[in-house]
Amino acid sequence: MPEVSRRALLAGAAAGSATGLLPATPAAGRERTAAACARYRATYHFTVPDQWKNDPQRPVWIDGEYRYYYLYNPDYFSGGTTAGTAWRLAASTDLVAFTDRGVAVPKDTTPNGDVWSGSAVVDTEDTAGFGAGAVVVLATMEPVEGAHSQAQYLYYSTDGGRTFTHHGTDPVLPNPGVRDFRDPKVIRDEERGRWVMALAENDKVGFYHSPDLKSWTYAGGFVHSGLGVLECPDLFALTAGDGTRRWVLGVSANGKGSGLPHTYAYWTGGFDGTTFTPDTADPQWLDHGWDWYGAVTFDKRRADGTTDPRARYGIGWLNNWDYASTTPTIDTDGFNGTDSIVREITLRRTSSGAYYLASVPVAALDRYVSRTVRLGDLTVDGHRLLPYTGTAYEISTEITWDQLTGAGVQLRRSGDGTRHIDAGVHRDYAFVNRGGAVNPDRSGRWQESRSPFDPAARRVRLRILVDRTSVEMFVDDGRYTHSALVFPYLIDTGLALFTIDGTAVFRNTVIREFTV
Repeated sequence: MPEVSRRALLAGAAAGSATGLLPATPAAGRERTAAACARYRATYHFTVPDQWKNDPQRPVWIDGEYRYYYLYNPDYFSGGTTAGTAWRLAASTDLVAFTDRGVAVPKDTTPNGDVWSGSAVVDTEDTAGFGAGAVVVLATMEPVEGAHSQAQYLYYSTDGGRTFTHHGTDPVLPNPGVRDFRDPKVIRDEERGRWVMALAENDKVGFYHSPDLKSWTYAGGFVHSGLGVLECPDLFALTAGDGTRRWVLGVSANGKGSGLPHTYAYWTGGFDGTTFTPDTADPQWLDHGWDWYGAVTFDKRRADGTTDPRARYGIGWLNNWDYASTTPTIDTDGFNGTDSIVREITLRRTSSGAYYLASVPVAALDRYVSRTVRLGDLTVDGHRLLPYTGTAYEISTEITWDQLTGAGVQLRRSGDGTRHIDAGVHRDYAFVNRGGAVNPDRSGRWQESRSPFDPAARRVRLRILVDRTSVEMFVDDGRYTHSALVFPYLIDTGLALFTIDGTAVFRNTVIREFTV
């Protein structure tokens, strides 16, 4: 998050947010007239029912379903002293369709105020004393803004994570006198019989141990500078296809100043319960776009409920703190808050022996296909307008060529071809460029995201998810992904293929629509 305070962003943040972007209803009439306006709510992505959402909180598996919590501000439109977040709950069996369960961890029930990011765990062994199977939340609260008061507080639930009670007003991990001390991510260290917490502390991720989730001891830390204030740490192990088990340390980070993404940075390496040792000094990125922030990963459960050690799921907030309250959905639909599609994440190894994370859309999305348009193999030299229109769909294709400079897809294209979002490859990089459509970046600096691409391959597989306010591109096996927040006019529904300086064949081109 930037230096401006969190409460300043949430207090009255909705006012005037869509000005200069798209036609909007007056601020006083947003909720009353939203139903009569054009709709920008996503068709198949998770959205908050009303008001505001930001950071996802790691889902937990209970009674055959994923319980997904997220930061929710029920007072987003009124703002003022009531601004701040609670934890709202949604449940899903397949991570595509979600059922709203309302606020689970309320705000302002203690003098400590609203509830920030953290993590929930299922205490199966009753280490905390609230009962076997109790759900325990560790979350950051800041009783006095800007006074080095960020600390970690405990809430517990004995009804399967539907409602929570605060465990007193004192923190279980007090602030040691620093400004940034937040976003606790707790995991169970079964090998050593204890809990481990990863905590965001400016340019450091601190590690802490606890036998009971109530008392915590500092164990060590991992420091990396140059990526702004590290937030929402993540710590987990995955087994690769070759049988190697590696640990992954992730953070939400801002690499814009260095020409890097503003999403989820991660390191593969080793973790002995106290110290994380990275394989390389520099991080990799799970998403190369601008809008996959506050992301969390969580266990993939098999049909019998057991954990799959070779895969994990991930979900991110489709937004960015640089323009968090800039969206037409405030005026047209009465909300601000959309998530990425849930992704399945696997650990893979390059030919040189380096490990990386690859991600693809959750497989359950296939169950919600409502229409399929198969266009086959298409030869393109320049531009080719496709016989399809839509605002929410998936397009997949494999592009092959002998010699050219670039190739890709024009998404959400206007009738006259002047407005569009471009996605594809150009020379030695893959890209998504939203500069040709209305988008939240008013600075003009963050229009095109890029990731490495080897042009010698002379082929690339693209899978692109398009919804009313988002584009997510998965390149080849998913090592490189791009997420972008976009606000095309709803009348811009065209779709075209393009090449630069050569001819390409777009093979097995398929468009799918979803009904959720």
